[in-house]
Order: sequence, then structure tokens, then C-alpha cells
Amino acid sequence: MKMSFRFSTIALTLFLFVLSSCSRNPVTGKKELMLMSESQEINMGKSYDPQVTASYGVYQDEKLQAFITKKGKEMAAISHRPNLPYEFKIVDSPVVNAFAVPGGFVYFTRGIMAHFNNEAEFAGVLGHEIGHITARHSAKQYSNQMLGQVLFIGGLIVSEDFRNFADIANTGMGLLFLKFGRDNESESDMLGVDYSSQIGYDASEMADFFNTLKRMKDDSGQSTPTFLSTHPDPADRYNKVKQMANAKQTANPNQQYKINRDSYLKMIDGIVYGEDPRQGYVENNVFYHPELLFQFPIPQSWRVNNMPIQVQMTPEDGKAMMTMDLAAGTDLNTAANEVIQKNELNVIDKSNVNVNGLSAIAMISEQTADAANGAESPTLRILTYLIKYDRKIYKFHGLSNKADFNRYFSDFQRTMKNFKKLTDQSKINKKPTVIKIVTAKKNGNLQSVLSSYNMKADAYNELSLLNGMQLSDQVKAGTLIKVFGELNSVAK
Repeated sequence: MKMSFRFSTIALTLFLFVLSSCSRNPVTGKKELMLMSESQEINMGKSYDPQVTASYGVYQDEKLQAFITKKGKEMAAISHRPNLPYEFKIVDSPVVNAFAVPGGFVYFTRGIMAHFNNEAEFAGVLGHEIGHITARHSAKQYSNQMLGQVLFIGGLIVSEDFRNFADIANTGMGLLFLKFGRDNESESDMLGVDYSSQIGYDASEMADFFNTLKRMKDDSGQSTPTFLSTHPDPADRYNKVKQMANAKQTANPNQQYKINRDSYLKMIDGIVYGEDPRQGYVENNVFYHPELLFQFPIPQSWRVNNMPIQVQMTPEDGKAMMTMDLAAGTDLNTAANEVIQKNELNVIDKSNVNVNGLSAIAMISEQTADAANGAESPTLRILTYLIKYDRKIYKFHGLSNKADFNRYFSDFQRTMKNFKKLTDQSKINKKPTVIKIVTAKKNGNLQSVLSSYNMKADAYNELSLLNGMQLSDQVKAGTLIKVFGELNSVAK
């Protein structure tokens, strides 16, 4: 009897807890389990925002920023949750992505802004991301404890075993890069169509942009856009969005729907495209930093995430990782001790070394599960180089599970031991590529227009994607087209 009473009490407590944790979804009106309050969502967004801006940097373009803020506020006002403290920012990243944080924070990379070809495409994706917020998709995943088996860091996929290593920046943002399920994506597509239509845009253009992203994914010469890495892309998504947009417009035959191609293209004239070499860039498996004047090699086929606060490198299998950033201070021994204490490392070997004429400390260490307070995490083994150069200390880490360390050790060491001063003026003076908006001089296909502006043949396919066209598509004289230019050749 006592056991039965105790069980009933626990069951009743759990029932009341679940009942009290149910809330009504702002979009569907249905009750659902939700362990995060609206105030917690807002606080989460406010805590993530400094991480996002520190990790990526904010792209400095007042005109473009004013545009996304205006459209974002206009759309937020007609959304299902108009009272959230929405903020809209363009981050300084070349990857093609947009993402939202619970509580009303929405981010677009300059990479995705460069790929839009009209305001309606932007508005559709804006509505899609606001939809994730209004439908509480990220908050629901948090409530369902779905913080997954892998960790996304700026488009790189790495082992979640590295999450406790304190010197890895940006690991706290795993929630931002979770994959949403098809139901969530379909709901956000529907909301994107609804919201963008309500503020007067042709939502069918959102489907055309998804088609451009699919082309990027399918084309062997293009890397998969991060937007598709974090947003599953069912094969029939294009058709469904087209159908929803057509239904919306049929139901509202008297409303005029905008596309605004030329106004958008003029607005992005001069936007930096691809890596900005002033912040460091990779060329032929070498990372160059023209402003800080250093270089080091990248292992073959490793992916690179270059953030303002850290350079991160991973192999395709995600089972190892290298980072490079600045250590505090100018004393090597002090910097080494700080690394050891901050990451709770057990040092196996430590020695003073010379790296291309520069004073350095090299050490091998381990971080155990107990030290990291993660009982399920395996032991990490780490190669660390601290290199003193130009009154700064550059800190490299190469880490993997202990069982995999010997497999990656030579890659780690080759990168760190070949750090050196950059003296090649052609690498130092490399200028950013920008999108330049030009006018087709005469009727012809897209390829002929690109040729008339002396674009290289190996850039044709990339430019066709950027323009949302096929090379064979006919272009009328006077049509605005994207081509590549250099930063100083475009007036902003």
C-alpha cells in the first residue's frame, strides 16, 4: 500500500508538471509541451547575440542594414508574435545561410544577401526564419532535449566530444544550427509565404531561391550552402512553396505583389563576395593573413571556418579539430600556464622550441572526462603550440580523441611548425572580390553578357548561380546583371 501510494504521488506530480508546462502554440493554437517560457526565450536570444556577432562580425553596410531592419520590423508586426524584441543583422560571413535565435533575433550572412536577386526572395526567407521563432521550433527542440549528436560550428561539423574544450570558440551556439524536421520546415515555409505576402511581396520568388540553393547543392563545382545543411530540403519543397504562393495570390486577387529586382540589385552593388582577404583567406591549402602578416598550411581536404576571433579547421569526418587564435599577454610561459588551467589539462610533454626563427612552446596534454565534468566524454589528447611573433602569442591546438591522436598528429604538427611571417606582396595585396551590378549592353544569352564584361570562363557557372539564371537564358538589353569586380573599382 505504501509503495502504491508513493507511485501514485509521483505520477500525479509528473502529470501536474507536464500539465503546467503545456502552452498554446501562437501559430497553431494547439497546446504543446513547452519547458521554456517566453521570457526565457528572449533571454536566450540576448545571450546568444553577442556570441554570434563576436564569432562572425557584423557586416558594415548602413544602407543594407537599414533595409533588413525596416522589412524585418514590418513583417514582425504582422506575425503571430509581434511583441517580441526583434533584431535583424547581417553578419560578415561568406557562407550562404540565414538563421534565427529564440526570442526574436534573425541573422543573414552577406553570402546569402549576395545570392538573392530581388527583394521578394529576401522577404520569403525572412518570413521563413521569423516563422521558426513564432512557431517556437527551437524552443520546442530544447524542450524535447534534442541538442544532437554532432556540433555545428559556423558550417563545420565536428565531434560533440570537443564541446568541453574551453579554447574552442562558438561551441555554445549549437542550438542555432540544429536541423529542423520536415514538419517544422513545412510550417516555416507556409509562414514565409504568408508573412511575405502580407507585406506585399510575391512569395513564389522564395521557391525560386530554394531552387538556386538546390542547384548549388547539386553542382559539383559548388559547396553545399550551409542553409541546406541546417534546413532539410525535401525534393518537392519548390513545388509546395509555388502552390502555396499561388493559392495565396488567388485568394487575394486585388493585392499587388512586388518583386523589386532592380532596387535590390542596386542595393547590393559592391557587397563583398566570398572570403574577405583582409580578414585572412585560404589559397592552395595555405592560410594567409595580409594584415597580421603570417601564414600557415592547411591539411589537404580539411575545411576552414575563419572567424574574427578564431580560425577553425576540421577534416571531413569531423573526428579532429585544429584552432588558431591569440593568447592573452606576451609571455610564453604565462600563456602556457593559462591554457593548462583554463582547459584543466594533464601535461604529458612540454618543451621550448623554435618555429621558423620564432620562440615557441610545444606541449602534448590530455583532458580527461573527470576534468571536463563530462562522464560520457572520452579522453581528448591535444597538441598545443604557442608561438611568439610581432609582440603577440599565437595559440594553436590540435585535438582529437586519444585513440585517434596518432592518426592526426602529423597534420597537426605540419600546420603548427610551418607558421611563419608573410612576405609575399602578391598575397599581402590581395583585394576582396565584390559583386558589381552592370547593365546588359545588348540582347543575348547570359553567357554573352558575362563575356562582354570580360568575366573568366571558369567563373561563368558561379555567376549563373549568383544571377539565378542558366547561361543559356536570354537577357534583354538594359537588364541588370551581377558580375565580379574588385573593391576599389566599385563606388559605394
